[in-house]
Amino acid sequence: MTKRIPESELIINPDGSIYHLNLKPEDLASTVIAVGDPDRVEKVSKYFDSIELKVSKREFVTHTGHFKGKRITAISTGMGTDNIEIFMTELDALVNVDFKTRLPKKQHTSLDIIRVGTSGSMQKDIPAGSILASAYGIGLDTLMAFYTTKYSELEKNVARAVQDSLNLPFLPYCIEGSQKLLDLLSEGLIIGNTATCPGFFGPQGREVRIKPAIPDIIEKLASVNLDKFRITNFEMETSGYYAMGRLLGHEVLSLNAIVANRITQEFADNAYEIVDDLIKHTLKKVAE
Repeated sequence: MTKRIPESELIINPDGSIYHLNLKPEDLASTVIAVGDPDRVEKVSKYFDSIELKVSKREFVTHTGHFKGKRITAISTGMGTDNIEIFMTELDALVNVDFKTRLPKKQHTSLDIIRVGTSGSMQKDIPAGSILASAYGIGLDTLMAFYTTKYSELEKNVARAVQDSLNLPFLPYCIEGSQKLLDLLSEGLIIGNTATCPGFFGPQGREVRIKPAIPDIIEKLASVNLDKFRITNFEMETSGYYAMGRLLGHEVLSLNAIVANRITQEFADNAYEIVDDLIKHTLKKVAE
């Protein structure tokens, strides 16, 4: 028998919206463009033909509207896989839980969720200014220590190779993104595999006033080569998206505007234009 979800486990606001996102089920489109920066939501929705909804709470800013006849929700998540866990769980609840009965719905709804974000390259041949689609996400965080899922042999082998390369005291995780969305959105883009770091400074080998435990982490990750599988870039959310997408049954893909190359130490002077090109590419492909 299906159990009712208690009020303490799924918090619903007095107005019927879900706790963190502040959204009601009818506010959400089946296609979601997710960005980290709350200010970037408007950079997506400015291309909409019409906007029906604007909601904000904390770092979660949401605009739902239409682009060339396609209903789309653009929403910000903030940074890190901890935020992504909240974001994905509440998005799923909006479409797969009946808020009145607090019971999971009998028919599962799968969302198309596309991350549009910035990233750094760890390979010389992927320069700043590139746009990359992530086939796999490699989580250097511990989110999946708190969930259970099945992994392919490739995913297990990549996780072990990364653990050995960095001499980590825990096992990272490797998760494949949506093949359906990769086929839809990757035309003209580089296809790579993205490492997700649990921080911007030390976990990415940056030193300001604290020396990182693994100062050459980028070089070590870049050197992982497993049956032609190489890690191409890094950021702070992709693996969380892919893990929660697998667990909850949603199609998820991460698209990355490469704004820096840590190997050549270059930073794109037109980073905003690269992100804008990625937004326009994504909207065009989704509408098609």
